[in-house]
Amino acid sequence: MKRSLVLFASIAFASSLFAGKADKKLDIYWIDSEGGGSTLIVTPTDQSVLIDSGNPGGRDSRRIHKVASQVAGLKRIDHYVTTHFHVDHFGGAAELAALIPIGTVWDNGIPDKDPDGNPGDTRWLLTSKPYREMKVEKRNVILPGQFIPIGGADQAPKLTLKCLAAKQQFIGPDGAQQHNAVCLRAEEQPKDTSDNANSIVLLLQFGQLRFYDGGDLTWNMESKLICPVNLVGRVDVYQVDHHGLQISNNPLLVQSLSPTITVMNNGPTKGTETGTMAALKTAASVRAMYQLHKNVRADTHNNTPDDFIANLEKACTANYIKLAVEPDAAMYAVTIPATGHRRAYKTVAK
Repeated sequence: MKRSLVLFASIAFASSLFAGKADKKLDIYWIDSEGGGSTLIVTPTDQSVLIDSGNPGGRDSRRIHKVASQVAGLKRIDHYVTTHFHVDHFGGAAELAALIPIGTVWDNGIPDKDPDGNPGDTRWLLTSKPYREMKVEKRNVILPGQFIPIGGADQAPKLTLKCLAAKQQFIGPDGAQQHNAVCLRAEEQPKDTSDNANSIVLLLQFGQLRFYDGGDLTWNMESKLICPVNLVGRVDVYQVDHHGLQISNNPLLVQSLSPTITVMNNGPTKGTETGTMAALKTAASVRAMYQLHKNVRADTHNNTPDDFIANLEKACTANYIKLAVEPDAAMYAVTIPATGHRRAYKTVAK
């Protein structure tokens, strides 16, 4: 019965080629950077935010530019966020800036030394040089509690993009949140000394629709988001942390956020690890799990069903996943245009 209702809702959903002023929808695109990060948000007023830019080398920047310009119809990226300084998240930024204008850059501030704290590693200045020198309009170091300005004061439904955490600092509780009971089961893992732990965590809210993007945040920092109180709240859409690696995706985080759908920007041999897949599959709220790639390692059981995967072959055509939120934010649809997959969901987060 539930499947019939979902299919009926999918058929009834109106579709449109572009987001923004043309259809008043909010669109989110997960662009294939083969285990890197690259998530594009396009607002109902044609404001755009790109979160991470994949790897260097031209492949990922070209893929992002193609989706941004040819699919989303953008002529510029208004805001660009680097969640942390690993090359699979910031490496394509300078190459992208040569293809399409970039407005404001938001990050943790470019480190002078290797961000993972390796004192003998002298490659960092060379690796980060294109990012330091790329042409953009403005640069900001983001702070917890800060909003990236994408929604106007008269925007209806209200649209916000808020930083919840950066450099292992977190927003404070609002006073209305109660102690999170799952914290009684919290367990720590060994301290993560890499820059993953410094990941910027963002929460996008459009009316009641809520979308979480935590970059490559790792287990212990994820715990701080929800313990002793849940600083995030419930979300509709959970972008799976860290490409699906199990040093991230603390099951207590997934349970506390109670997402309806999850989207994993994994690669054919990166992500979909056993611990993460178990956390997602056992979360009572999750109705669908999406992956950019099918896991082609020996542990093929660590996959969602093929219908929910954008790229089934290792040598792929870089299919993307798109989420479109209706103008009143009451429903949203997830599509994989290359395969014809389409499924609609009701917004439930508050």
